[in-house]
Amino acid sequence: MTLPYLTSELAGTGGVLRTSDDDFAVDEELPYAPSGAGDHIFVRIEKRGTTSPAAAQALARALGIRDRDIGIAGMKDRHAVTRQWMSLPPPVTPEQARAIELPGLRVLEAERHPHKLRTGHVRANRFVLRVRGAAPDADARARAILDALARPPGAPNWYGEQRFGNDGDNAARGKAIVTGTRTLAPDRRPDRRPDRRPDRRGDRLMVSALQSQLFNDWLIARLADGLYRTVISGDLLHKRGGGMFACDDPVTDAARLAAGELVVTGPMFGDRMRQPADGSPAAEREAQILARHGLDRAAFHAVRAIAEGTRRDATIEVRDAAVVAVDASTIEVAFALPGGAYATAVMREVMKDKAQ
Repeated sequence: MTLPYLTSELAGTGGVLRTSDDDFAVDEELPYAPSGAGDHIFVRIEKRGTTSPAAAQALARALGIRDRDIGIAGMKDRHAVTRQWMSLPPPVTPEQARAIELPGLRVLEAERHPHKLRTGHVRANRFVLRVRGAAPDADARARAILDALARPPGAPNWYGEQRFGNDGDNAARGKAIVTGTRTLAPDRRPDRRPDRRPDRRGDRLMVSALQSQLFNDWLIARLADGLYRTVISGDLLHKRGGGMFACDDPVTDAARLAAGELVVTGPMFGDRMRQPADGSPAAEREAQILARHGLDRAAFHAVRAIAEGTRRDATIEVRDAAVVAVDASTIEVAFALPGGAYATAVMREVMKDKAQ
């Protein structure tokens, strides 16, 4: 991907990120603590060198349960040391969960809760990342960039390269599904009930990659046209910690954006995505992104079962940033991001180099 830098006037640190799993540490925070009572077990695990679904499968095998019954709040990187939450179904007990110790996986906490953990139930992820082979003054450079990203409206909420697959062709494959040149995979789940949606994880991943590419393109256009730090009529705005509303007073809302009260949202196209008012400048910009890819709003109707569509914050808060010089060519960078945001998107801005 070719993405612009928000802080292009500031020199990056250079260097290499993630030369080993220990260089990339992630700690997930839930929006609520387990209650201590209920049929489900919330477990906080530490994993390294494996994906979140693979960790869930390992837990399922160890406990004799189905991995699909395990709740995962957020997906975490394979090549990292990550501490994250999952939920285990009854009749698993906290004692059974705490006794588990598997290669590359251990249970740190296990507490009861009334319900299964749902996807997206993440308040924040805290990162501690090491950059090796960096410039001699990399710590000062990193601090300057992180200070700039901390100012409202924050850092660009890019989708990172991992969203698009090892060969970078997931979005193209998703477009083939949306346009009908490739058919949706049949649902092969043996226990599918009529009230459940088809389980087409591969197709959902590809269409999601297309949605992500369109969002990135929309955000690139906002930066290119000088609209990153302002609001236009029809923009759908997200109150920090609150709901969403349509802009009908750009001057007032631009001031609130600059104060950090609001965030502009971008399109994750789909049948149920909330759209800017027809005829508004915001609606026209979104239509232009679709047209550039040979698509229109109706194109996503055929995949509504696996890609409903939503809005995504265009920018993110980078909180609690800190930088430490480990040695002459290594720095440690720490910060917190809201759930769903990519640390590698922030680090590409810091490093001005491809984050590995």
